Amino acid sequence: MKTWTPDSWQQMPAAQQPTYADPKVLEAALGRLAAFPPLVTSWEVERLKQQLGEAAAGRRFLLQGGACAESFDQCRSDVITNKLKILLQMSLVLTFGIKRQIIRVGRFAGQYAKPRTSDTEIKDGVTLPTYRGDLVNAPEFTSEARTPDPERLVTGYQHSALTLNFIRALVEGGFADLHHPEYWDLDFVAHSPRAREYQDMVETISDSLRFMETLAGIQAGQISRVDFFTSHEGLHLGYEQAQTRKVPHKDGWFNLATHLPWIGVRTSDPGGAHVEYFRGISNPIGIKIGPEMTPEWLRDLLKVLDPDKEPGRLTLIHRLGYRGVANVLPGLVDCVRAADHTVLWCCDPMHGNTETTAEGLKTRRFDNILSELEQSLDIHRDCGSYLGGVHFELSGDNVTECVGGARGLSENDLRRSYQSLVDPRLNYEQSLEMALRVARKMAAMNGIAKARI
Repeated sequence: MKTWTPDSWQQMPAAQQPTYADPKVLEAALGRLAAFPPLVTSWEVERLKQQLGEAAAGRRFLLQGGACAESFDQCRSDVITNKLKILLQMSLVLTFGIKRQIIRVGRFAGQYAKPRTSDTEIKDGVTLPTYRGDLVNAPEFTSEARTPDPERLVTGYQHSALTLNFIRALVEGGFADLHHPEYWDLDFVAHSPRAREYQDMVETISDSLRFMETLAGIQAGQISRVDFFTSHEGLHLGYEQAQTRKVPHKDGWFNLATHLPWIGVRTSDPGGAHVEYFRGISNPIGIKIGPEMTPEWLRDLLKVLDPDKEPGRLTLIHRLGYRGVANVLPGLVDCVRAADHTVLWCCDPMHGNTETTAEGLKTRRFDNILSELEQSLDIHRDCGSYLGGVHFELSGDNVTECVGGARGLSENDLRRSYQSLVDPRLNYEQSLEMALRVARKMAAMNGIAKARI
């Protein structure tokens, strides 16, 4: 295989890349990005890789969640805080239910670019470039807004830095302290149909924590704070290359724009530019697996992206739809086992279950999302595998974008607070309920396993 460099991807066919009017302006913006400090550190990246390796071995569980696509105007303290709150609450529920440590990875601080089906969009006979996320252009349907602007790459970096700075300040300041779960409460928690179940769980954990500390005579300082890691789709290769660095006293190259970059379904060609770029970075990486993925295709990706068969290197995020998961997933599990790779299997039950209402709104049904998750858990168990993570598009706010859940949102409710510019997200109540249902399912499966032993 040819020698890898951070720019060797430029010799390969690159999908989903915007077209800029002036290459010199683009080059200048990327040069500024390359001179900026990194957003994350190599030791954070390596710590996440180690934890993902433990999850692949069944000792941890990955919770990955956040917005389908961040927007610059949502870089606000209340929006960021609410995302942390719901991820903390979901991780607490999962810890309680499945008795494993949870790896918390947010789809934030960089999820500003989105792949699109078409390069253009037509409205009222007018054709303009499609909206590719705030990293590239703006959503308004005007020629000025839709023209790709290199300055947005710099703005994206700045907003990612602001988001990360605030997250780190919250976590280091004790926001995630298990002694004070009341810090995490969202204003409408008391109105959730699942509120009492969650509060009972928190009280049980708090009582257990106080008992342990009283017995030991010390405070459980290790759980006064938790790790939060970031992730985004590594879509805009110029942006990713600009933040790819060598680190003193370490081998290899690190993408220091995020901890866990992933390759999307539309850019996972083994001979394409994205796979070429990803094969050379030392980060743990994710690969989205769609229903079109064949065992032969997956085998080629494993060979290129994980030649050393390193635990923690690959997280395979399958998004197969509740109707198709039973037909596709077993063959892919068998493929990975036959190739003798240690991967972390993660289920994204969102993308394969998107539909459009009669009014033209994208939505997802809670029951279909849950069905794909529960089927995936059963399939991995039956195949002798382990589903070690879940991947949700969610909001910490009270949006109405997905139907169903304990409150029974219908299509008629969607217009009330539909805020997403791209894909529909679970709201706070639906996200918490999903965590409770998954934890209950996994706890029951673990109980069956113990009974058999």
